[in-house]
Amino acid sequence: MRITVLGKSPSWQDAGGACSGYLVTDGETKLLLDCGNGVFAKLRQHVDYVDVHAILISHLHADHILDLVPYAYALTYAPRQQPVPVGGYPGTDNPARPRLIAPSGATECFRRLTGSWGSEDLITNAFAIEEYDAESTVEVGTLRARFKEVPHFTTTYAVDFSSQNGSGRFTYSADCRPGEELVEIARDTDLLLVEATLPRPERTGDRGHLTPAEAGDHARRAGAHRVVLTHISDELDADWARREGSEAYGGEVEMAEEGATYEV
Repeated sequence: MRITVLGKSPSWQDAGGACSGYLVTDGETKLLLDCGNGVFAKLRQHVDYVDVHAILISHLHADHILDLVPYAYALTYAPRQQPVPVGGYPGTDNPARPRLIAPSGATECFRRLTGSWGSEDLITNAFAIEEYDAESTVEVGTLRARFKEVPHFTTTYAVDFSSQNGSGRFTYSADCRPGEELVEIARDTDLLLVEATLPRPERTGDRGHLTPAEAGDHARRAGAHRVVLTHISDELDADWARREGSEAYGGEVEMAEEGATYEV
């Protein structure tokens, strides 16, 4: 199983960067994990978007879903997706329609989003939408995903991936504040990709994210074998964040970078 970072920014993009998006591949299986603003262009640098088998969304915040809009436009209007010959393409009766696996309520959310300026069916027509909850187990090719709701500002799921090919486990925190939920789903994982958004806890006390030290502490408590901090701005000093995370983890942590790949 290989994880490629397409975007690792928080809710505002790094200079030249993208928000949350990770390409997970396992043999021939290709899955896009989250699709925040800027991710679609980054995806196209690595794979052909019509070859992606599924997009899995952790939660419905803008920085994790906004590039479903350009993705849907491409699937709808690209010359090769048309039923008749156009632009050098022969036409097709079977245009690509990847699975879009998202939390309960996603269909209505997507309709409100695109309906605010145009067709409310843009995303729902372009993708084959499936909704999941905490009890779901999802299989995409050789990948299997299970979920754990984690505390955030909206319903959000950490995702734990395993492979039928016998490779290791990969756990994605999504966005979360401190709690035992992430520790539970990430227990003994081979690779934990954990958010580390904040330089310090929110001043209001209304928590939604982790600091690098809190991220490292969750990884330590989970017994994660390898730790990568993500969902972190280029405006936050990477050396400081790495030190904070490593001290709390009790070992070296890594910092997510666009284009970086991790194998388990």
